Amino acid sequence: MSRTSVLVLRLAGPLQSWGASSRFTRRTTESAPTKSGVIGLLAAAAGIERDDDARLAPLAALRFGVRIDQPGTRIRDFHTAHHGVTGKSMPLSERFYLADAVFVAAVEGEHALLADLYAALRAPVYPPFLGRRSCPPAGPVELALRENARLEEVLKDVPWQASDWYRRRHRPPKTLTVLREKAADEPGAADVLRDQPLSFAAAHRRHALRTVVTTTVPVVSTPLDENRAHEPFDALEDENA
Repeated sequence: MSRTSVLVLRLAGPLQSWGASSRFTRRTTESAPTKSGVIGLLAAAAGIERDDDARLAPLAALRFGVRIDQPGTRIRDFHTAHHGVTGKSMPLSERFYLADAVFVAAVEGEHALLADLYAALRAPVYPPFLGRRSCPPAGPVELALRENARLEEVLKDVPWQASDWYRRRHRPPKTLTVLREKAADEPGAADVLRDQPLSFAAAHRRHALRTVVTTTVPVVSTPLDENRAHEPFDALEDENA
């Protein structure tokens, strides 16, 4: 009998961009990583080519969830480009990013597959990026591989992953928002998002709808956060931030 495990990722960087419905010259970003973007990151690390739908399918079947540990700030950029051969100007595009955000993403599935992906992240064939090639991670992406675990448990138990500078300016929140795939036997309503990857091939890139449940989990603080709760100048620092 196969074991169910959870691969945990820490997605942090100066810029991230996770588009789910971008079209033409306006490239938006969701407020949290998309399943398509994270599966693409894992596929790149494993050396899966864009048109290899057969190797992509087991990754796309993994159950996905993400926790917003540091929401970041949405920023806008204007992008200009010229055709490499003719030199003709391309249309001006408007692109959106999340600056200074931190997320805990996790995928649940068969242990052997996740162990292979965990190893691939430690020695990736293609370097990982956070939604777009221009958005490299600030550090290692792989956080942990939890054996005999469930997605809900891991997203609840992993300690708060906010950046050090963010922790110095903000007290730990009481709860964190989690966006995760609805379990097959789970009751209740769910939202839908078109970020279930079917193919990454440039000629026929395709995505399907995915059910998403939004919940909150209590924050698991670290000793640093617990010590800061008693620092006398925290209130003054927060006022001047």
